Amino acid sequence: MPPTLASLVQHSALRLSVRAGEDRLDVPVRWVHASELVDPVPYMEGGELLLVTATNLAASDADAMRRYVRRLAAAGVAGLGFAVGVTYDDVPAALLDAARAENLPLLEVPRRTPFIAIGKAVSEAVAADQYRAVTEGFEAQRDLTRAALAEGPAELLARLAAHVDGWAALYDPAGAVVAAEPAWAARRAARLCEDAAVLALRGPHTSSVVGDPDAEGGESGDRVELQTLGSGRRPGGVLAVGTAGAPGTAARYAVHSAIALLTLTTERSRSLREAEQRLGAAVLRMLLAGESEHARTVAGDLYGALLDAPFRLLAAEAVDPAAEPGGDAPLDLLARGLEAAATRAGEPVLLVPDGAGRLVAIVVDEGAAAVLCAGYADRSAEDAGVVTGLSAPTGPIAAGTAYRQAEAALTVARRRRRALVEHEDLADGSLLPLLSDEAVRAFADGMLRALREHDAKGRGDLVDSLRAWLSRHGQWDAAAADLGVHRHTLRYRMRRVEEILGRSLDDPDVRMELWLALKATAGQTAHAAAPPQDPA
Repeated sequence: MPPTLASLVQHSALRLSVRAGEDRLDVPVRWVHASELVDPVPYMEGGELLLVTATNLAASDADAMRRYVRRLAAAGVAGLGFAVGVTYDDVPAALLDAARAENLPLLEVPRRTPFIAIGKAVSEAVAADQYRAVTEGFEAQRDLTRAALAEGPAELLARLAAHVDGWAALYDPAGAVVAAEPAWAARRAARLCEDAAVLALRGPHTSSVVGDPDAEGGESGDRVELQTLGSGRRPGGVLAVGTAGAPGTAARYAVHSAIALLTLTTERSRSLREAEQRLGAAVLRMLLAGESEHARTVAGDLYGALLDAPFRLLAAEAVDPAAEPGGDAPLDLLARGLEAAATRAGEPVLLVPDGAGRLVAIVVDEGAAAVLCAGYADRSAEDAGVVTGLSAPTGPIAAGTAYRQAEAALTVARRRRRALVEHEDLADGSLLPLLSDEAVRAFADGMLRALREHDAKGRGDLVDSLRAWLSRHGQWDAAAADLGVHRHTLRYRMRRVEEILGRSLDDPDVRMELWLALKATAGQTAHAAAPPQDPA
């Protein structure tokens, strides 16, 4: 505890007596300052015990003393010590009344007590308090270290909560609560998940202080300090410490020690992470090469469980490949989210970033990481910052097929500007959305240009006739009826189409290309929606 006015009054050698502010003697004294200035406030910081002899003060002037004391109280002065037997034999009534009106502690200092003695007493008490805080801090550090080594993060949080007389919680980089101590703090910690997630995005070595006006019952932490963990640019989680007020020196030592220890226990070294990624890349290469047994052997305990269950293969790339990787880059956020979700669920995940704006991952089918991927389905590529393709559920033997599925879905996601496209979407949906590519439309325009130019000169309706004929699978009577013309007229128009294009409509490939060209340029507004079949 720092020195207080009460401790100075109880100091037998100082012989101080209280003349005003008796109910405020528990105010801490940061320092002692002697000044005979009429206005010493510009030279005060707050928390000082101001000592005066009233050499230059009109201490008997009631108005002057009211102004003087009011300024001292507003400046946060801890108290006023007035020396008697120097300028005045007793504390002037004007000063005494002003101090009582402002409830400012006023101590009477006898002539035989030099100001320097009071200063030494405060200095010694401050030094003793600092030494005690450092000692308690070192003891807290030893206690927390033992807890971290012997029991793990949960016990470390319990010890930290005891040292700060509050509560503590650990969040993963995605903002989910990993552990909270004491048990009642779990509900309090859950209300700060969003704050923790936002802070984690700012990277390591950042902090913020939040309050909780809705705290109830045993939730004493109305002041919560959030501190990110980790090193470099990759956060390792967030530590929350709740206390009734700002933590003191000893508590601050304990918090700093917990941050260091949790960083060590939650953040794997860069070399270990890189080694895991190299191992994951090797497993992936073996799977794609059809060497599933070798892949299983290399995967070992780290990724072996992933290959024992149905999994999905994910391929993702950044919308802006020039974006700097790491930090809060969208692709890095996706990788961190997958890893955090899998860690919380206790399931393996294999991540292989290539450092060039792409990421390949293997996730457990219907697992937490796969569910997180599904959350991207309703987002645009611009909103998420990534485009992602997800394969169908598969196993090690068919990993190569799954990779091609993911790549195909990624291509469609890129064209549709969607954050996620699953392979099942391609199988269940229509082929027509795939024709939205600029290159496909350019090909279609070029293929049909001559026919459109012919029609534009009023020489016939070759494009509409071709569409009707293809939609009726080459059936002359049905197509002619749709157009309202005689079948011989339609036959003439189809011969003109062949002459203008220089291609035979008897060729099924030509019919297919023409139908796709019509769909690519006219979208879903074409006369008929059914794709052509090879007419007999």
